Amino acid sequence: MAINWIKRVFVLATILAVVLLLPFIASAAPEAVDFSKSAIVAEEINLTPQHRQQLQAVRQRRNRDIQAMLDSSQRTELAKTLHAGNSFNQALESLDLQPDQQEMLKAIVQISNLKMKAISARFLHN
Repeated sequence: MAINWIKRVFVLATILAVVLLLPFIASAAPEAVDFSKSAIVAEEINLTPQHRQQLQAVRQRRNRDIQAMLDSSQRTELAKTLHAGNSFNQALESLDLQPDQQEMLKAIVQISNLKMKAISARFLHN
């Protein structure tokens, strides 16, 4: 139980460090995040089950990190919007995020995309 808490704190601290140390990630007026442009879709390339599982794990971690940065009312609104049939990206765009939350969201998505690209690159080189 304590290990999971430590992992979450470590991930959030890492994300915060990225935001603080790389100012080009965080901008004064963040753009909307579009998962479809940079996320790797497992169906587009012939991935092994192991690589699909690794990509799914990255996406699940990304979603947990995003949930963790939202307050309870934002999580409720996100759940309602997703339940209404909207995509994850559309649901996030509908939330009234604070500027620091927008910066954190961009950092989480960029880190996740880098991880997914690394997994895909390992697959392509095998």
